[in-house]
Amino acid sequence: MSTARRSISIFGATGSIGASTLDLIGREPDSFEVLALTANSDPQGLAQLAIEHGASVAVIADEGHYSALKNALAGSGVEAAAGAQALADAARQGADWTMAAIVGCAGLEPTLAALECGKTVALANKEALVSAGGLMMETARASGATLLPVDSEHNAIFQCLAGGDLNQVRRIILTASGGPFRAMPMDEMARVTPEAAVRHPNWSMGAKISIDSATMMNKGLELIEAGHLFPVGLDKIEILVHPQSVIHSLVEYSDRSTLAQLGSPDMRIPIAHALAWPARMEGPSAPLDLATIGRLDFEQPDEARFPALRLARQAGEAGGALPAVLNAANEVAVAAFLNRRIGFLDIAAIVERVLCGYSGANPRTIGDVLEIDRAARTSTLGMMESVRA
Repeated sequence: MSTARRSISIFGATGSIGASTLDLIGREPDSFEVLALTANSDPQGLAQLAIEHGASVAVIADEGHYSALKNALAGSGVEAAAGAQALADAARQGADWTMAAIVGCAGLEPTLAALECGKTVALANKEALVSAGGLMMETARASGATLLPVDSEHNAIFQCLAGGDLNQVRRIILTASGGPFRAMPMDEMARVTPEAAVRHPNWSMGAKISIDSATMMNKGLELIEAGHLFPVGLDKIEILVHPQSVIHSLVEYSDRSTLAQLGSPDMRIPIAHALAWPARMEGPSAPLDLATIGRLDFEQPDEARFPALRLARQAGEAGGALPAVLNAANEVAVAAFLNRRIGFLDIAAIVERVLCGYSGANPRTIGDVLEIDRAARTSTLGMMESVRA
């Protein structure tokens, strides 16, 4: 690690990615200075973290919680702010290193604002590249920002590409655990409950991403992300089911040499890599014990069982607005499933109907992306009402 102290901002500080990032920062307090922490709707949790880590500003996205946040921070010296504009303003403060971990399209504008500063952005917000990948990558190129992937799969690819040339890559292989239902009969999957779907066999994650893992939409979104981060063409990016989640992704080169990145299923490993890059830092994660694991299994994904994979690849290949529509429709459908308004298998079916019905223009600005997202959500809600009727 460098001896220079770096300023850090974490967007989504109270989530699992934020907690893991703060855990790592707390282990090397002399290396990092916390600039801004944000949360969506947990003012007490945000205030506690801001005070504990000496943040300069704490921002709550939901303006209805501003008073609670301000009161919780009274006398601490930490500035309180609220709302979407405050999130973007915090991103424009230009932290040396920003963790973009806000779930959903609420993270688009602050992520773009952070990239405009030309510093380092660690990306854990899938929607940034799925819904607005072209805009995000162009902004990073224009400002000279460094964009580091934090998803375990994309971080693994990044590590496997170190010193390599994309022109010499034959294929990239994204690994997937297959989630909790990869071997369950389809008739049983139709009766899956939200409680069962959020119990991932390997990873500890939030409810939404756990459902995405169970439908394998998560892997489809990662496919689209990988296409932006590593532009070798989607036809060269494959998905392979690997139930143990030990190999996080692989890169095969033109000489048929294949490099893989392995590690315990702990998000602190890819976060630590991004936090210390281009150096390395001591990590608290459990060491990889291959002798105890004993075996590593692989299988092709079943697109009949997991149609989200097909839908995501089709949306990614079509480009334009369709990835944003895919993401928005999926978010609405997942929320409906978690609220027991639709069944598990209805999630992908509804997303497909929304995609097939979309006929709007392609996005040119972040405002266009947000309008496409809004329209797709409205369409999805209408679609679900017609199905229920």
